[in-house]
Amino acid sequence: MLTSAFAGFAASLVLIVAIGAQNAFVLRQGLRREHVIAVVLVCAVSDLALITAGIAGLGAVVTARPTAVTAIRWVGAAFLLTYAALAAKRAWRPGTLTAAGGTPATLRATLLTCLALTYLNPHVYLDTVLLLGSVAQQHPHRWLFGIGAAAASAVWFSALGLGAHRLAPVLSRPVAWRVLDGLIAAVMAGIAVLLLG
Repeated sequence: MLTSAFAGFAASLVLIVAIGAQNAFVLRQGLRREHVIAVVLVCAVSDLALITAGIAGLGAVVTARPTAVTAIRWVGAAFLLTYAALAAKRAWRPGTLTAAGGTPATLRATLLTCLALTYLNPHVYLDTVLLLGSVAQQHPHRWLFGIGAAAASAVWFSALGLGAHRLAPVLSRPVAWRVLDGLIAAVMAGIAVLLLG
C-alpha cells in the first residue's frame, strides 16, 4: 500500500518541479513575502482537486472529446502569452523588479492571479488530470497514489513559497529580477507556441 503512495509522491514531484507559470508566481510571491500562505494553499488544494478528478476518471472523459482538448489548448496558450508579455514588461522595467517594496497586491488580486495561473494553464490539466490520473489507474491502491501525489504538491509549494526568501540576497538586485522575469517570459511563450503547434 505504501508503494502506491510513494509512487504517487515521486510521479507528482517529477512533474511539478519545473519552471512554469504557477511555480514562477509562487516563487515571486515568496520573494516578495506577499500572501505566501494563501498562495501555497490555493496551489496545493487545486492540485488535490485536479488529481482527485483525474483518478475519478475525468481524464478519460476529456480525452474522449477532442474539441474540449482543443479549446483548452487555445485558451491556455492565449493566457500563457499574456503572462509572458507581462513578465517581459517587468524584465524591461528594472524599477519595478524588487523583491520587496513597491505597491503590494491585494489578497484578492493575488488569489485571482493564482487561480488563473492554475486553471487556465493546460499543462496543469495534462499533468494532474490526464497523466497522474492515468498512472494512478495502474496501481492497485489508486487513491493512495493520489494521496502521495497531493502530498508531493503540498511539500513542493510550501518549500518554494516559504523557502524563497533565502534567495532574496541573490535576487535583491534588479538585474537578477530582469533575468528571472526574462526567463519566465521565454518559457511561457515557448510553452504557448508548443500548445498551438
